[in-house]
Amino acid sequence: MSTRRRLKPGTLRSRITIVAGLALTAAVTTGIVAVYLLQLDSAQRTIQDDLHEYATQIQQSAAARGAFPSPLPPSNRDPAAAAQVLTADGSVLAATSTLSGQPALYILPAGSSTPVRQKAADLLEDREIAVYGRHVTVGGRPVSIITGSTSQLRRQVKVTFTWLLLIGLPTLLLLACATVWLVVGRALRPVERIRRAVTDITDISAAGLTRRVPETGTDDEIGHLAQTMNAMLARLEDSARRQRRFVADASHELRSPLTAIRSGLEVGLAHPDRAPWPKIAERTVKQATRLEDLINDLLLLAKSDGEKAAARQQRVPLAPLLAGIKATTAAPAITIKLDASPDLAVTGNAADLSRVFRNVIDNAVRYARSGIQIRASGADGMVRVDIADDGPGIPVKQREQVFDRFVRLDASREHLSGSTGLGLAIAKEIVTAHQGSITIGGPEDGGAVVTVMLQGAR
Repeated sequence: MSTRRRLKPGTLRSRITIVAGLALTAAVTTGIVAVYLLQLDSAQRTIQDDLHEYATQIQQSAAARGAFPSPLPPSNRDPAAAAQVLTADGSVLAATSTLSGQPALYILPAGSSTPVRQKAADLLEDREIAVYGRHVTVGGRPVSIITGSTSQLRRQVKVTFTWLLLIGLPTLLLLACATVWLVVGRALRPVERIRRAVTDITDISAAGLTRRVPETGTDDEIGHLAQTMNAMLARLEDSARRQRRFVADASHELRSPLTAIRSGLEVGLAHPDRAPWPKIAERTVKQATRLEDLINDLLLLAKSDGEKAAARQQRVPLAPLLAGIKATTAAPAITIKLDASPDLAVTGNAADLSRVFRNVIDNAVRYARSGIQIRASGADGMVRVDIADDGPGIPVKQREQVFDRFVRLDASREHLSGSTGLGLAIAKEIVTAHQGSITIGGPEDGGAVVTVMLQGAR
């Protein structure tokens, strides 16, 4: 990724940096202003305390002497402070050496504690003066003591915070934005690597889907994102592999009946006068029926792949459903026993559930030697249906495999029986869509028990 693109304002990194910079600027500016006001107020109080102390110092000095000295003594705290003592009519009785010969700069009206500025104060070079005044009586004579200072402390506070705003704040902002830019860039670098890796996976073939995005190895959001992306790619790879296998198996299964039909017809056409046409027609119909069943099963599986949820959720009484399947199952040499309570019911689609149990029962009939036992029971809100046969059983290692598509444990017998190899795969798809489960148990050396668990209905 080029620098120009990385600096683009529309990028996440730029937006985070801008927002963080603005937020930091607002926070720091607010903090500086708040501290400035506090410092200014503190400086003002300090100046007023010094002026108050200076007035007290002058009052105590006059009281000790019985009169005000001329010039007045300097302040013990603020060397820049000056003072004037005024009579009741506003005349200057005494002043510090810095104000010698000056008229009254401030007067203190009777009954007031706030000095009033006079025109003579306008001649002072420093126009920002802090003043304090008090009425006192010395030697039986009422006078006013006015103390003032050029407020150097306040000026220092203002200058300091002015420099902070003009130099300190921009410098801090630049450092903060640079830090945010670097930190966000470092945090988003794994995301960019993930994006590039996903972008490079343009080939959805087996080789392309085996690639994975780099994982950070950290237990944070970026690490979880990488793990999620890899899990998704693994699912896509598995789905693509299953789809390719399904297409290959479907092509093979469809080719077999078509080849049988074509071979029989070609033999008949090669010897039309001697060909057993009734038998050829019978075999052709049988293969066409098998081909039709296979196509129907493939369409059903394709539909179940696209719609993982059960179609209509309704209350389905289980005993009548199983009884109807038993009555219509062609098994003249097999005894089918049914044990199901009349009040048992499940939640789901009646037609789909009928296909599930018919496929499982037909599969049991195909392998049973003499009998099949169907038992249904309910507990804890679930309904369990066990379909057991006394056939050869299924090895433990192959009990999960038989639910895959086009899997036959005895291929020759399946072809003779007309099975498409999709019955149990269809049953598992439907049961999964009904949020249930289907498993195979029973002893490995004889007999198989297919257990279907479904959600019960009230």
